[in-house]
Amino acid sequence: MLGINVMVFGFVAYSAMAPGALTKTTLLPGITSHGHYQIEMRCDVCHTEGSGIRQDACLDCHADELRLAKDTHPASKFNDPTNADLLSVLDAQNCLTCHREHVQEQTLPMGLTMPADYCFHCHQETLETRPSHQDFAFDSCATAGCHNYHDNRALYENFLLKHADEEDFLSTMAGLIRTPVVESNTTQLNGGDADAPEDWMSATAEDVATLDDWASTTHAAAGVNCSGCHASEVESNSSDVALKTDSEPELQWTRSVGLDACGKCHEQQRATFFEGHHGMRLAIDLPAMTPAQARLPMHVDAAHRQLDCNACHAGHRFDTQYASVDACLVCHNDEHSRAYQQTSHYESWVKEVAGETASGSGVSCATCHMPRLEDDDGNVWVQHNQNANLRPNEKMIREVCMNCHGLAFSIDALADRDAINQCFAASPSVHIESVDLAKARFEEKQRKKEQRLKQK
Repeated sequence: MLGINVMVFGFVAYSAMAPGALTKTTLLPGITSHGHYQIEMRCDVCHTEGSGIRQDACLDCHADELRLAKDTHPASKFNDPTNADLLSVLDAQNCLTCHREHVQEQTLPMGLTMPADYCFHCHQETLETRPSHQDFAFDSCATAGCHNYHDNRALYENFLLKHADEEDFLSTMAGLIRTPVVESNTTQLNGGDADAPEDWMSATAEDVATLDDWASTTHAAAGVNCSGCHASEVESNSSDVALKTDSEPELQWTRSVGLDACGKCHEQQRATFFEGHHGMRLAIDLPAMTPAQARLPMHVDAAHRQLDCNACHAGHRFDTQYASVDACLVCHNDEHSRAYQQTSHYESWVKEVAGETASGSGVSCATCHMPRLEDDDGNVWVQHNQNANLRPNEKMIREVCMNCHGLAFSIDALADRDAINQCFAASPSVHIESVDLAKARFEEKQRKKEQRLKQK
């Protein structure tokens, strides 16, 4: 009996103390949401010993996302003394007021742990001031296409009015063109320019193919040689530096290329990759994500692929066309992904790849889930956090859907579960009244204004 007790105690102690131990899952107070389950073995990321959950842990990962989303309810808004009465009802300065992990009964289908009635606490007067809302349930505010607490940019009233009369399908696609990471006048390299060590450059068919692959990429076209990814300068002491001022720096070569090497040129892509499901484990020093660990259906033969840059941008080709569709479908086997190749979106992609239509006119998986964004300096880059516009999916409206579709059509499509499962193969069969209500409210205000003018 004593031996059993010692074994149990040892198991519990190891589970509690080992940062990445698989056995820690036995101590979880409840199921982790699908937004965080990958990192559930690193309790210390969100919890501090003896003080429970850290409020700033949320911002460690999500502060930049909230800033880019132009959050409509920032904590700073509630620092204003005029909103003190609201804080007494709902502490909107604290993420944990609404978001708590391991609370399965409050975890919504989209993965957020959140009460459904949070809007009602501060906006009860809406039921009195807006007759159109009188029959709405108190917990229906966050229904798809209505209101979001954080990213509400495509759903606020003025925006709805501005885009109220748009056609379902816009006449032209308004996509962004990526900004090159190097100057366009850089000397293009070819296979004979490769600067890899001689013992790497044997004449085997495999090595020749590797050089041919590299020489055909935008890396070679931009002057990025083998050393750009495979080598780093050896750190020297001050006396060594003094002796080598007129010589080339000593390089340390490695065959494996990590994310840091990619990040030297693709900093934003690397940073956002760490924020998404594909890279969040690597961001906190856990082994890379594999499809076997996913909660979505995945192809069995892809179960043990490690998800890093090379998982999608494979080998020395770094083929962005492959990464845009094929790399996704190699792993993903859910209904939405399987349906993609039966849609008009896929047809447009096939035509673009075949050169029948202009570059950027096709709709790939990456077009919607890894969209091109413009930063504060006007540079266009690819968002590599593939979940950034899915929680909630209305975040796709401005960055993705409205490049091709009208606002009302976009809202309806994202609220139609069947359309989502079919990968939008057909027009939505669901209608959300957001635009209609905004127009009706505007027209009512106009009528009242005209009546007041007549009375004068």
